[in-house]
Amino acid sequence: MNVNKGTVVTCEILATFQSKVEAKTAQVGVIGLGYVGLPLALLFARNGFAVSGFDLDPSKVTMLQRGESYIRHISESVIAEHVDKKRFKATTDFSHLREMDAILICVPTPLDHHREPDLSFVRNTAEVITPYLRRGQLVVLESTTYPGTTEEDVLPILEKSGLHSPISPYVTDGRNVTGSEGQEVEFLLAFSPEREDPGNKQFQTQQIPKIIAGVNASSARATQALYSRAFEQTHLVSSTRAAEMTKILENTYRCVNIALVNELKLLCLRMGIDIWEVIEAAKTKPFGFTAFYPGPGLGGHCIPIDPFYLTWKAREYEFPTRFIELAGEINSSMPEHVLASLADALNHRKQCLQDARVLVLGISYKKDIDDPRESPSLKIIELLQASGARVDYHDPYFARLPKMRKYHLQLESVEPTPEALAKYDVVVIATDHSTYDYPAIVRHARLVVDTRNATREVREHRERIVRC
Repeated sequence: MNVNKGTVVTCEILATFQSKVEAKTAQVGVIGLGYVGLPLALLFARNGFAVSGFDLDPSKVTMLQRGESYIRHISESVIAEHVDKKRFKATTDFSHLREMDAILICVPTPLDHHREPDLSFVRNTAEVITPYLRRGQLVVLESTTYPGTTEEDVLPILEKSGLHSPISPYVTDGRNVTGSEGQEVEFLLAFSPEREDPGNKQFQTQQIPKIIAGVNASSARATQALYSRAFEQTHLVSSTRAAEMTKILENTYRCVNIALVNELKLLCLRMGIDIWEVIEAAKTKPFGFTAFYPGPGLGGHCIPIDPFYLTWKAREYEFPTRFIELAGEINSSMPEHVLASLADALNHRKQCLQDARVLVLGISYKKDIDDPRESPSLKIIELLQASGARVDYHDPYFARLPKMRKYHLQLESVEPTPEALAKYDVVVIATDHSTYDYPAIVRHARLVVDTRNATREVREHRERIVRC
């Protein structure tokens, strides 16, 4: 590794980019206006930059241009303010990418049907950028992916433009970068993983430290210059591969610990022990323990997916990731556990699952948000239907189930009125939204299967509750 630790990197395009950022004349483009891209675009707009949001969905673009929001926790007044002040605009015309000084990629990185990484959105986006790439532009990949994606997939596609950004080692202490390119840098390329937690009221986007890495020192410093204008704290790492692994580690850590408590929940059910009580007791320890909670399965855009990106990449190095794969298997099996618990509960009442009327409460993958991605509720509904049950659902955020890559259930929300609740053989609490009146649900339902410990404070009619 040939790194000149005493050299502070300077190059023409870096100096030009930094001066534009400092003057806030740099134009920022964000590709993908979903749960990650839209908050990011609005954050830069709020900090005085002219921001263009790019998306393939014309309905999203139309709504944004009217100052409307399709994400519940993002205020329409904020969108409208930035549109009116011409700090933010949305478009489906990707030719405007050539006008951007920074292009931030926030597109999905799902798994395919074989649970292998699907980088088509990332690669296609890089292909779209390439014809418009010009000297001095910064491109930042924010999508969560396996180590090596920025260097091995995105960089070669962008270099089809005829411009180059050589991979070059540098040294960082987390705040400063030293190193020497050795070759001319013609465009800047970096990776900075998104760390959004939709619905989290404790940490706003700008409060979450931003991990940054470039394919070379100039790219790292340019990205830091930009993001430090919008985020309260940045942290540099020495390579895009290290930054990619950082995000995978964060989500794998959560996946493995959730799998642990899910497995312990199954054991505690057999032993007649309340796992929720055990967790509450354990978390009184002021060190060495972080509380994770069991549930009906994993959901969201990160935790159910990202560990499989790592296990797939590990096979390239002939390294078995048995611990991670086992955690994935446990978490993936939880909807089947819910189905089995529900069937057992009905059997004790001399009913069978086939033709049973079931109401599933909650579609979002976690409470109080309008995000159904990878929600275990959808898998539970699918399993119930396959078993012959007649299934309805309610969710305050979804009047109708949206069509998604894996599911097209075509159901409409049913209001959980006392009369409606009484008609169902069993009510399943799959997402513990704060808006639900749990004492009323237990009072009026014949049977309640609680996957979230939402009924812990309910004192009356506890004989109707099955916690699983």
